[in-house]
Amino acid sequence: MTPAPFTYYRPTSVADAISLLTEHGDEAKLIAGGHSLLPIMKLRFAAPEVLIDLGGIDDLDHIRVEGDEIAIGALARHVDLELSDLLRAEAPLLAHTAGVVGDCQIRHRGTFGGSVAHGDPSADLPASLMALRGTIVVEGPGGRRSIAVDDFYTGFLETALEPDELVVELRVPRVGDAPWGYQKFRRRGIDWAIVGVAYQSEPGAGGIGLVNMGPTTLRASASEAALRSGASHDEVAALAAEGTSPVGDGAGSSEYRRHLARVLLSRALAGRSTT
Repeated sequence: MTPAPFTYYRPTSVADAISLLTEHGDEAKLIAGGHSLLPIMKLRFAAPEVLIDLGGIDDLDHIRVEGDEIAIGALARHVDLELSDLLRAEAPLLAHTAGVVGDCQIRHRGTFGGSVAHGDPSADLPASLMALRGTIVVEGPGGRRSIAVDDFYTGFLETALEPDELVVELRVPRVGDAPWGYQKFRRRGIDWAIVGVAYQSEPGAGGIGLVNMGPTTLRASASEAALRSGASHDEVAALAAEGTSPVGDGAGSSEYRRHLARVLLSRALAGRSTT
């Protein structure tokens, strides 16, 4: 199928993009890499009257050190994260996770900001952002504001973004060579994860993020608390599914997903990561 007709804009600045969002309101959608929006437009599940392409905006694809954090532009592609020497040295969990997203085409077109803003609980990178306790920087008519990743996801495909705001930057702490792990289970290499687990240890703001274990990207809070209390890795992994609400579907039952979360966290804690 083909998308419904729409008006296309390609702004050259964040201010111009915000102006277009303010002017067109709910009729408008933002597009960056397009791998989330275009498929549902082709199926007519989404039919925006206005499409605002962010690809012409300069300086939203940076990856740089700013104090104790790494600032990553929203238009940085998955492959940029994967191949970044800076991320490999200072936040290797994020670089690794970007390298196992989808297939080569998706990694060369999809953007970090687009993946985070879409709000899909099946996505890989938001879980790693959760494990790193990252921050989402958004901009609207009132200026910029920072939103902790724990406060960003409000429901299935819903976020704390206002209708006239866009994601401009993602920030994560510099954790160096602190232990980390990312594990996901999928039927084929290009499939969405049936379940995924991202783990980042201390020092820094470490944590555990879960993929596809509820309507949003979730934090494995019970496991994190057990880890901080000095529990064994087996005890920590056993709590991975506490407080989650995975759905059952053709890929697996709710209980199967809970089992996968426990197994995958055990492997992530051991330092084994999906390749």
